[in-house]
Amino acid sequence: MSKQSKASDPRELREQVQKGYAEVAKGGSGCCSGSIDKQERSESLGYSREDLAALPAAANLGAGCGNPTAAAEIQVGETVLDLGSGAGIDCFLAAKKVGPRGKVIGVDMTEAMLAKARQNAEQVGAENVEFRQGIIEELPVESGTVDLILSNCVINLSPEKGRVFAEAHRVLKPGGRMLISDIVLEKLLPEELTDDLGAHLGCLAGATLKEHYLRLVKDAGFTGVEVLSEMPFESDGDGPNGLADKLCCGADADDVPRAISLKLRAVKSR
Repeated sequence: MSKQSKASDPRELREQVQKGYAEVAKGGSGCCSGSIDKQERSESLGYSREDLAALPAAANLGAGCGNPTAAAEIQVGETVLDLGSGAGIDCFLAAKKVGPRGKVIGVDMTEAMLAKARQNAEQVGAENVEFRQGIIEELPVESGTVDLILSNCVINLSPEKGRVFAEAHRVLKPGGRMLISDIVLEKLLPEELTDDLGAHLGCLAGATLKEHYLRLVKDAGFTGVEVLSEMPFESDGDGPNGLADKLCCGADADDVPRAISLKLRAVKSR
């Protein structure tokens, strides 16, 4: 993707992200993905072959940066909310764990993604899964109704991350928890990368420093904020990152900014 100036207005930037991920829904590559086999990439992120085999192939976009469902300890009967649910991979995995007495809600702003996810739900007969259109800064979910929030490599795309975490806190029940995988930075990125829309769609230019990210979670009212794991951000070199591949994932790792894929858990106090 050629270099473009990144939109400065949050609404305009969301529109650009929405357009980019509409293309992903139609078969393009998305966040952290490129020419690498989607099955192979998903297994490397912690999804088991058994779980992937039970899903419709179209649900796995190979677009995440972790598997938040693996560490979420999802319980039967819970209500689970997935922020930026895409084609539905984490929703369908959660739906099996909550069972027919539970419920899974996926929120996504891209119509093409929602259409794809609903087709996948029909294919697997997931009657306890519902997909809603909306932005994660203004969730179409009632306050205090959710036991668990999941999100996989999506919040970095938001230009208003503080609002995302505030909304997550609002919709959780007291004692509810949040389990997310996302991209954060260990060092600031150069301006030529932060201004690149392609790098933003590739889940890098919109990322913020790790310390700032954790502070936003705590400022939203969450307690027990814990980093469960982190690993270097990696690209196969043929994805949408373009400039990001050269500046962040090159051989001279000690001399360039570095991003990490982080898995985080937080709780809403009772």
